[in-house]
Amino acid sequence: MKKLNVAILGATGAVGQRFVQLLEGHPWFTVAEVIGSSRSAGKPYGEIVNWVLAGAPPADVAGLTVKGLHDDIHSPLVFSALPKEPAIEREPELASAGHVVCTNASAHRMASDVPLLLPEVNVAHIGLIDVQRQERGWSTGALVANSNCTTMPVVMALRPLVGYGIEAVHMVSEQAISGAGYPGVASLDITDNVVPYVSGDEHKMETEPLKMLGELDENGITFAEMKLGATCTRVPVIDGHLVNMSVSFAAEPSIAEIIATWQTFQAEDPVPLLPSAPAHPLVYLPQIDRPQPRRDRMIGGGMTTVLGRLRECPIMGYKFAALSHNTIRGAAGCSILNAELLAVCGYIEGFKPTL
Repeated sequence: MKKLNVAILGATGAVGQRFVQLLEGHPWFTVAEVIGSSRSAGKPYGEIVNWVLAGAPPADVAGLTVKGLHDDIHSPLVFSALPKEPAIEREPELASAGHVVCTNASAHRMASDVPLLLPEVNVAHIGLIDVQRQERGWSTGALVANSNCTTMPVVMALRPLVGYGIEAVHMVSEQAISGAGYPGVASLDITDNVVPYVSGDEHKMETEPLKMLGELDENGITFAEMKLGATCTRVPVIDGHLVNMSVSFAAEPSIAEIIATWQTFQAEDPVPLLPSAPAHPLVYLPQIDRPQPRRDRMIGGGMTTVLGRLRECPIMGYKFAALSHNTIRGAAGCSILNAELLAVCGYIEGFKPTL
């Protein structure tokens, strides 16, 4: 099978680099175009990028000439690691021109016709693309978003528990510094410190899960009904967002029932067969002091959400910890998984791989 050419917007940034890294050797996709700022345009990617990940850029990508944001793009599939402001205009522009855009940016996540897609959680929401194309007059283009990186472990942990009647969730995040991009938080601010504020993330954690856990019908998505409260903090960890959660249920499941529900959770077909899907979307660790970012963030290649410390809560029923790798599961890895789902479901014109 001939691989599909893809482009990466914001390819020189931290999340853009993660796209480049994860797409190396991908069985379906090959990086054909890298897009950066006007300062980078016209120069070889390998010379201009300040590579902050392990190793070096793949040789085939290092030799690509960086394009400017508004240069012509030829790849049918576009991954976006743009900041919010340039994404507002450029992403719909590309989708209207026929490109399928899988974005990590926050600009269009809560638009009523944009799927906020996490395949293990809401695979049915892919059908919102049909509504989007009809409403916007797009024949082949599409715009699909993935959630905030801290919302990711929350929704993954909650999705299997919806049947117990989730009433309210209180969340306190401990977010890695890589979530702030590069160079991120100044060393004198984060070393020996916890910063009890992450701009914009509390609102995202209190709204995005309601859309992601909602139900799709012919009119769009009906949001889930539950109360969400979040406090977001930045901690001196490089990768891995840990969220401590307290949850109240309408039903009264036991601790054993909740753990069994997590351990047996699997996504609907075709998600488990996609190249980037982890064998186990959720893993529960029984040790009293786990999960820990440094030890557990790379379970499932960084695509598994790791749970632990489930116990009774005297206020809200139960409490536990959830961990996801923020730049893999919470960013580039989820966008790639979304694109794989779009491909097998026939939403990328002329490209439908078989499983």
